[in-house]
Amino acid sequence: MAYKTEDHETQYCFPAINSSCIKTKRSSHEYNIMYVFFPLLSVWTVFLNLLVIISISHFKKLHTPTNMLILSLAVADLLVGFIVMPLEAIRLIETCWYFGDTICKLFSSITGLLLSTSLSNLVLIAVDRYVAVCHPLLYPQKITMIRTIIIICVSWFCSSAYNISMFISQRKYTCYGECTFMVNFIWKIIDVFLSFLFPCTVIITLYLRIFYVAHHQVKVINSLMRSGKHLTEGSVRRKSESKAALTLGIIVMVYLFCWIPLFSLSLTPTTSMNSIIAYFMLWMLYINSGLNPLIYAIFYPWFRTSVKHILNLSKIFKPA
Repeated sequence: MAYKTEDHETQYCFPAINSSCIKTKRSSHEYNIMYVFFPLLSVWTVFLNLLVIISISHFKKLHTPTNMLILSLAVADLLVGFIVMPLEAIRLIETCWYFGDTICKLFSSITGLLLSTSLSNLVLIAVDRYVAVCHPLLYPQKITMIRTIIIICVSWFCSSAYNISMFISQRKYTCYGECTFMVNFIWKIIDVFLSFLFPCTVIITLYLRIFYVAHHQVKVINSLMRSGKHLTEGSVRRKSESKAALTLGIIVMVYLFCWIPLFSLSLTPTTSMNSIIAYFMLWMLYINSGLNPLIYAIFYPWFRTSVKHILNLSKIFKPA
């Protein structure tokens, strides 16, 4: 079904269906660029996060509560690159949804799950760093490997249940060939609080406290070093914890920088998710999944060392 208006042929997503959406035309140059850029971005995200997952999983020295949280975040980022990016890229390039209503619901639920899980992981990382920096004596007793793994599993389960219940019943489309969801007012209020206000408030509050305490501890330790006094093991550990908190703080702030504008835009009733600004903000959030491993590579020597061992297969398979 196509007709001509002003010498331009109108194309439909499903020409045989009367209620089909209109397909946006793109030049062959745009198609080529987009079909090269988005697959490369997806492969980049999967590869880098796979290195993080192998590093933490394989090397026993990296089995710490903090690294378990980083591992959970890397799993979510890898799934974003492996599942969300390809399907979202096809929808963006083709401007049509060709995979049916069931896959649309599943895709929206998985996307919501991964984004909310990433945010909950950042909340857990903020809590972990708060206890490590502000209450170092309580950290070994309060934050253990078993407790951390249990909390991570609970976080994934709650995010799954929440997103499935929200997206499974909220489906609305104006034409056949689009995949959009319109939540009612009650769900929107709940989502604003659980997915935006509460986690962002907790993260920002904890990190303000962490930065204050870490800055004070580093000043004290540096003054001891200048006076020639011997540093105790506890002082060295606190300085290391402060550095780790600052590094993870960069990851958190970059994520919030990408998350807050998108969520603020979604609260605006006059803004459509098909707009250029909305898609740009959404992809900034996806691209963030490929930025986190770069931050690890810049600030964490253990990640750079483990990557060298992984890429050098003759070393990683040795028992030692």
